[in-house]
Order: sequence, then C-alpha cells, then structure tokens
Amino acid sequence: MTAKKAGPWVLAAMIFAVGMTFIDMTIVSIAIPDIQKDLQLSETGVQWVVNGYLLALSASFALGGRIADTLGKRTVVTIGVLLFATASALCGATPSGSIAEAWIITFRVVQGIGAALMIPAALALVVASYPIEKRGQALAIFFGITGALTSVGPIAGGYLTQIDWRAIFWINIPIALIALVLIMISKPDNERRPAPIDYRGAALITAGMALSVLGLQQASDWGWGSGRTIGSIILGTLLIVAFVVHELRATDPLIRVRIFSDKAFAADNAVLFLLMMVFIPLFFFASTYSQLALGQNASEAGLYILYFFIGFAISSQVGGRILDKVGARPAVVAGALIGAIGFYLWASKMTDLSVNAQLPYIILSGFGLGLILGPANTDAINRAPASSYGEATGITQTIRNYGSSLGLAILGTILITQNRINVEDNLGRLGLPKAQTDQIASQLTSGGPPAGSGGSQAAQIFTGIQESYAQSTQTIFYIMSGILVVAFVFALIFVPRGKVEKVVAEGTFDNTGIKE
Repeated sequence: MTAKKAGPWVLAAMIFAVGMTFIDMTIVSIAIPDIQKDLQLSETGVQWVVNGYLLALSASFALGGRIADTLGKRTVVTIGVLLFATASALCGATPSGSIAEAWIITFRVVQGIGAALMIPAALALVVASYPIEKRGQALAIFFGITGALTSVGPIAGGYLTQIDWRAIFWINIPIALIALVLIMISKPDNERRPAPIDYRGAALITAGMALSVLGLQQASDWGWGSGRTIGSIILGTLLIVAFVVHELRATDPLIRVRIFSDKAFAADNAVLFLLMMVFIPLFFFASTYSQLALGQNASEAGLYILYFFIGFAISSQVGGRILDKVGARPAVVAGALIGAIGFYLWASKMTDLSVNAQLPYIILSGFGLGLILGPANTDAINRAPASSYGEATGITQTIRNYGSSLGLAILGTILITQNRINVEDNLGRLGLPKAQTDQIASQLTSGGPPAGSGGSQAAQIFTGIQESYAQSTQTIFYIMSGILVVAFVFALIFVPRGKVEKVVAEGTFDNTGIKE
C-alpha cells in the first residue's frame, strides 16, 4: 500500500484506537451509582474509579511518547490497544466482595497506562502518514472525531448501563479488534529512534502527581489536618518541583520544560489546566446529581449531560472561526466569562430539582467551555515548531489530564464533606440521630441506596436526601464557576492578542528553549 493510500487507513486505525480512551473519560461517570451499588465501593473508592484512569494517563503520557520512539510507534500503539482492551475486560469482570474495590481501581489505572502509550504514538503516526500540506486537515479530522467521542460517553454509558454496567467496559473489546485489524491493513511506519529514556524524571512526575492527588482525594477520610493528608500533598508538591529542576538539568529530559518560557504557550496551558479542573469532573458530578437528586435512571442521566454538549458543539465551531480570524484570546476570554455565568446560574437552580429550570443554563455552560477548549489547545500547539507538534501536544495533554485529576480530587472531597453536613442538618430536623444521618450521607455520596428511609417518615426522609445532595452539588458548581472566573481573569491578563502568524516548519525544542 502506497503512503498516499495508506494515510486514510492509518487515520481510521488511530481514531478507533484512541477513540476508546476519550470515551472512557466520560462513560464511566454515568455508571458510577450502579457500579457502587453492585460492588459496595467506599466514598473515596468510587471517585478513584474515575480518577485512577485520569491520573495514570496524565502521569504516563510523556513517558509513553518516549517509549514509542524507542520501540517503534506501530508496536507501541498495538501494545497500548491490547493493554487497554485487556484491562477493560478485567474491569468488566470485577468480582464482588472485599477485593472488588482494589480490583477495579487497579485495572482502571492499567487502562490509563494503555491510553498513555496509545495517544502520543497514534498522533505521531497520523502526522507521519500525510505530507505537510495535508497534515493540518488530517489532524483536524483526528482531533474532531476523537474529541467528539467525549460527548458520546455519557449517552452510550446511559444505555449500556441499562443493560449491565459491565458493558461499558466490554464495549471497548470490539472497538479494539477493529483498531488492530486496521493497523494490520494500513501497516503504519514503525521506525525506531532509540534514545535515552529519563526514568528518573518519569518516577518523579508519577510519584509527585500520585501523592498530591492522593492527599487531596483522601482528605475527606483522613481529615484535612491529618498528617497523612498534609504529608501527601507537601511531598507530592516537592516531588513535582524536583521533577522540574531535574528536567532543566537533564541532557535528555522527559519534558522540555523550558518551552514554558514562551509566555503565550504557558498562558494557554494555564487556562487549559483551570478549564479541565471543571470539564471532566463535570460529568461525574452531573451524572450523580441527576440520578441521586433528580431520581433519573442512567440513560436519562446521559440525556441530561447531552444538553451541555449542545452548547459545547455549537461554540466549538464558533471558537474555531474566531481563532482563525483574530486569534485565541477573544474566544478564550469570552468563553471563560460565559462559562462562569452559566455554571453560577445552573448551580442556582439545582435545588429546584427541575431539569427544565436548569436547561438554558446547562446549554449556556457548555457554550462557554466550548469556546475555550479548542482555541486554547490549538493556540498552544501553534506556538511550537511543526516538527515538535507531537511533543507540544504531549505537554498540553499532561497538563489537561493532571488538571482533571486535581479537580476531581478537590471537588470530590468537598462534595463528601459538604454532603455529610447537609444530610445531618436536613435529616436531623426530622429527628434522626447523627449516627443514622452519617450512614445515609456515606451511602448517598458513594452512589448507593439511602439507608433507614422506611416507616412513616419515608417520604420526608427521601425528600431530605434529595435536597441534601442537590445542595452539596450546588456548592460544587458554585466552586466550578469560581474556577472559571479565575480562568477569565488569567486569560484577560496573560493570553496575548492576535493570532500566530508564523508557523515554524522545522526545528525542535532543545533544553534551552525553541531552536529553529
């Protein structure tokens, strides 16, 4: 097969391979209440099912790119697909009992590692399969389809969960098989470029990210003043600082951190970090709110989140046109402001327990975030030399996924803590003892069925439970609005005006900056 004919086949193969990883960022959130009910996961355990995947993906992404250069990109994509599919099958086969929580979290982490191997290698193969004059169009298709699959997750998850929550994992197996067949047909480049791998840097960034997220996410269990919480956060932060120092001195760094000396690139990534603290966690919190507070089933919860994507899909197109005409700044600044207003108004209606009352603000929130994501991400990549496109993408993906992990950890801990307070207050007024309200709060936050809601007070207790969870989620969405306000102020001050006029065709990042 000639290179000209192979290009579309390689593109299709990589879309099927990477598509699984994007779907899995959102599909699991819909099934969380059913997973928790069946496996009896703990309050924090249920969040680790989502965050273990995100954290492993962010911590392993840069290393995955380096391994692909050493072993060959086709080989690494194939390994990544097999690893992801195997881990998916094992997640779906999670046994019940005391081992369940450790089992599913472990294989969600393995899924994240498989995704981290796949994505950078797949992107590089798409780039290598097209001449430079057609590369932009191919990448637009790649990112357009894989990005859109994030919105497919909630819908597919809703319907699959109605059959069996395990099906959300098993669906990856036929997709993986199609990807493997297409890889065999297209035979993408498998050139090896052995280079030293910065294992010390990989260990530092993995441990730093893991410990910082661990401390934040376990704070609701350990307590904010606990030595384990404070120690994990401080040690994780110090390891990340040590990673940056090490990378600045390394001959062959894992991430060439001096690229952040480009203020525009740094500003774009800071906005993406703040955005992703809201964007991916949104699906977890909106899904549990719709099922636990609104009483919807999984497929209805998927439709509830679909309203967000209506606004998001429209503004993504608008943001792309703004970027092409005048640069990223107008879209990013406006998107952050619109998003902040949308989330604030959405939160204000959550305690009404009415989807219709929230609907326009859900769409408005999606519209705001859709204006930010594409332009900020594309503008950051445009700041890099063309030959370093994959490296710049690896950096932005690491920043984005780490932002998602931190956002879910922080907001999840706040949700658990706030829900205990709200349940105790609301049900305490009905005369329930604190021990019983604590038990109900624990089961509710974890996605399980409320306990102790029988008897003559059943209706009042059930209403109190719904209101408590709505109030807790409302607090989270107000905080999300505040995060977007910070993104708005940051974009207003630091994101530069105008568009990138010069695209550097050749060159690479060295450890002193950008070399053309």
